[in-house]
Amino acid sequence: MRNQDSAFEMREKNYKRYLLATLLIILAFNYVDRWALGLVLQNIKIDLHLSDTQLGFLSGIAFAFFYSLVGIPIARWADRGNRVTIISITTATWSAAVALCGMAANFVQLLSIRVGVAVGEAGCIPPAHSLIADHFTRAERPRAAALYMLGVPLSMIVGYFVAGWLNELYGWRLMFVMIGLPGLLLAFLARVTLKESRRRRPKAASSPSEPRLQEVCTALWTNVTFRHLLLCFSVMAFFNFGILQWQPTFFVRSYGLKTAEVGAWFALIYGLGGVLGTYWGGELASRYASQREGLQLRVMAIATAGYGMIAAFIYLSSNRYLAFGLMGLAAMVATTINGPVFAVVQTLMPRRMLAMSIAVIYLFANLIGLGLGPLVVGALSDALRPPFGEESLRYALLALCPGYLWGGWHLWRASRTVTHDLARVELNRDGDSREQDRVVNKTAEAAGAQ
Repeated sequence: MRNQDSAFEMREKNYKRYLLATLLIILAFNYVDRWALGLVLQNIKIDLHLSDTQLGFLSGIAFAFFYSLVGIPIARWADRGNRVTIISITTATWSAAVALCGMAANFVQLLSIRVGVAVGEAGCIPPAHSLIADHFTRAERPRAAALYMLGVPLSMIVGYFVAGWLNELYGWRLMFVMIGLPGLLLAFLARVTLKESRRRRPKAASSPSEPRLQEVCTALWTNVTFRHLLLCFSVMAFFNFGILQWQPTFFVRSYGLKTAEVGAWFALIYGLGGVLGTYWGGELASRYASQREGLQLRVMAIATAGYGMIAAFIYLSSNRYLAFGLMGLAAMVATTINGPVFAVVQTLMPRRMLAMSIAVIYLFANLIGLGLGPLVVGALSDALRPPFGEESLRYALLALCPGYLWGGWHLWRASRTVTHDLARVELNRDGDSREQDRVVNKTAEAAGAQ
């Protein structure tokens, strides 16, 4: 029986690794087109004769509006349905739409196709976080969430380096086709190899009923820590997307670099820096602040404020290599929060409404951040063009940097209430993680005994 138990534990451990690796790769391809779009904005502007404001609208609110709104019903489905099916269907949808971006002949067509991309990409992250929370304990989640979020910096390697060279060699149209099609294979792989854990979970460990939307909204609103995390995500998304979407264009305009060169630098900076920052953020949180979410949030607050101060010097620098060096340092500091902050959300919310919690965060973060950030930067750049000419984008990006102090303040406020809110949630949670783990382990032991 011991051998059977050991074999069962080994299979579970290997599957958890495979699940995390597959979700990580899917997340990476989920983000690739966003960085690729930012890299070729200048090419699209010239080809389709667009203004900076139109580019900001295309890469911002037009995408974010549909991404955010469609995410809510998909998350409701994920909290009660087959999350593997959701991930596979939406992955195939966004991959096909990204490939179609290369067929657009004008602004309206490209805008319509980006809406299709948004609808597909909305179904990736909430069900993935829900699956991770099912398979990893509270102590394991900072590391697991950080490993999953490595998909974002890895996407920058493909989105900047590979897309940059593809654009140089074949143009932006064929570039979108080539980065979109691999996602269809990932969708098939997820469908046939991943398992929906609800199918094998004992009834005693599952929720007795699906929470109503009003119940979910009430639970989220009355949780003070979640409110501050929601505001932090929204604020950070505004400045992050506003800056990141326009940063490649800044180096093209201010330093005269080509997209392949910018892509190589950005892949190195955000790929390597992001991987190191994301990994060590989760590793250090799990190793030195395990189940001490208050301490984790205070460190994240300091890191966020520090990132804002470092980022400002990027645009005050007149030397491209100094600017790139500061970007690398800023990337490592900023990405340390990726794993721990999502791990807090996974632990803070009941499992039967976890996907909805993530979707609500992305609803506001994308409407406010992705929706308005690039648009505001584009409009501000147009407004500053008369006095600053081609350098107007530099000062538009500089103006956003102090905003990270605001995001850090919300993380600090969340650190003061998280212990109380976690205790309250643990008492009231229906089918909390520890009870589910005990039931699943007992079932495994019974199966082994048979």
